[in-house]
Amino acid sequence: MDRESFRPGPLAEVARVPADQGWDLVFVRDLRHPPERVWAALTEPERLAQWAPFLASRDLGTPGGATLSTVDGDRRYPQQATVRRAERPTLLEYTWGDGLLRWELARTDAGTRLTLRHRIDKPDLAPIMAAGWHLCLDVAGHLLDGDPVGPIRGAESTDFGWDELRAAYAERLDAPES
Repeated sequence: MDRESFRPGPLAEVARVPADQGWDLVFVRDLRHPPERVWAALTEPERLAQWAPFLASRDLGTPGGATLSTVDGDRRYPQQATVRRAERPTLLEYTWGDGLLRWELARTDAGTRLTLRHRIDKPDLAPIMAAGWHLCLDVAGHLLDGDPVGPIRGAESTDFGWDELRAAYAERLDAPES
């Protein structure tokens, strides 16, 4: 797929749940690839560079310190990170600045069910983060499919439907529980 024809896929399963000193955005996406392949996309710096909102200073597949540099155009904003848990290929948990990200990978008949829990300090950040992760994980899906479109991050994301995704996730997250 060429980059210009890229469009976001359907909305993911999302929830915003109270968590220690904040909230967790819970974002669930099914991928057509086995957990080992998804794990590589989540941990290897050269793969992360093709879809994630940041560049990683090292492989995230082992515990310890790292630097994750958010990218927006030509600008980079480094933040310290610590990989707390790395249980290949089922669980990856690390801090990123003030946030905590927990990636859970469960094997399914069709591939992998990926559940991201992203700790945020304000509940109104959930639709913003959901829209960003939606675009990033759509790009990761294309990468895993062997059809890379290149990273979509920072201000550029507004050219690829970020505003509409944010509004749709805000509506979904603010809907009363049934």
